[in-house]
Amino acid sequence: MHRTRLTGIAAIGAAAALALTGCATGNQTEGGSGEGSGDSLGTITLGFLPSWTDGLSTAYLLENQLEQLGYTVEMQELTEAGPLYTGLAQGDVDIYPSAWPELTHASYMEEYGDSIEDLGTYYEGASLNLSVPDYVDITSIDELVGQADRFGGQIVGIEPGAGLTAQTESMMPEAGLDDYELVTSSTAAMLAELDTAIAAERDIVVTSWAPYWANEAYDLRALEDPNGLMGGTEGLHFLGTDGFADEFPEAAEYIAGIQLTDEQYASLEDMVVNEYGDGREAEAIEAWLEANPDAFDTIVVE
Repeated sequence: MHRTRLTGIAAIGAAAALALTGCATGNQTEGGSGEGSGDSLGTITLGFLPSWTDGLSTAYLLENQLEQLGYTVEMQELTEAGPLYTGLAQGDVDIYPSAWPELTHASYMEEYGDSIEDLGTYYEGASLNLSVPDYVDITSIDELVGQADRFGGQIVGIEPGAGLTAQTESMMPEAGLDDYELVTSSTAAMLAELDTAIAAERDIVVTSWAPYWANEAYDLRALEDPNGLMGGTEGLHFLGTDGFADEFPEAAEYIAGIQLTDEQYASLEDMVVNEYGDGREAEAIEAWLEANPDAFDTIVVE
C-alpha cells in the first residue's frame, strides 16, 4: 500500500437529508451514494453513534481524509446500533467507521452480513468489560457474586441495543449475578452515574470496553474475566455497504491502509473527545494529523 499525498483538494458541500433515523451533519450534497457533483468522486455517507467515541473519532478522521481524496462526505448520527446496521445493509449508510462484528455485533452480522462488506480492521485487541473505579477492592467478576448489596443491586450499563448490553445480559446468569439488575439508558447516563459515585467514593460497577478514553479518565479497572464470559478480544473494523469497494475504489484502498497502535488510537480519541470536544471534532482531527503524519500507510496530507 502506497502513501498518498495530495494538495488542496476541496470537497463540495450542500445540504441534504437521509431517509434514516438520526441527524445528518457535516458536508452534504443532494443525491445518494456516488452522486456527487463537479470534481467530487462521489458522495459517501458515514453512519456513527456520537456517544460511542471510537466511531465518533474514526468518523471524523474518515471525513477529513475522504474529502482530501476528493469525495463529498455526509455525516449521519444515530442513537442505536440496530438502525445503523439496517441502514448499512440497505445502502442508506455507506460506512460504519468502527464496528465490532466478530463478537459484540455478531448478531447484527448474522442478520445483515450478506449485504455488508468488510473494509479492514484498524485496531486489534478490543474487549468488553465490567469495570469498577480503582478504589473498589474487587478485581474479578467472580468477586461480584454475593456482593450485590455493596453495589445497590445494580450494574450500570449503556444503550439497550448495544452489543455490550446483550453480552452482559447473557453472561450474568452464568456468572452467578442473578441478584444484580442491569440498568440501561445511554453511555452519557452511565458516565454521569459514574461521576456521582466517584465523587462520593461509592461502590459502583459499570459496563465498559477497551479501547475507551473513559477508562483512564475515570481510573477504571476492568475486572478479570477468568471464564471468558464477556467474550474475549476482537478487532475494530470499517464496514461498508455491499459493493462499496467497486463503487469507491480509491476510498476502499485508503481505508484498507489504516491500522492504529494503542498509542495512536488513544491519542486520536483523547484529542477528539477531551482536548477539543463537542463541535470541534474537525479541528481535533487536523491537530491529530499534524502530530501523527505517518500514523498509517495511506494517510493523506495537504
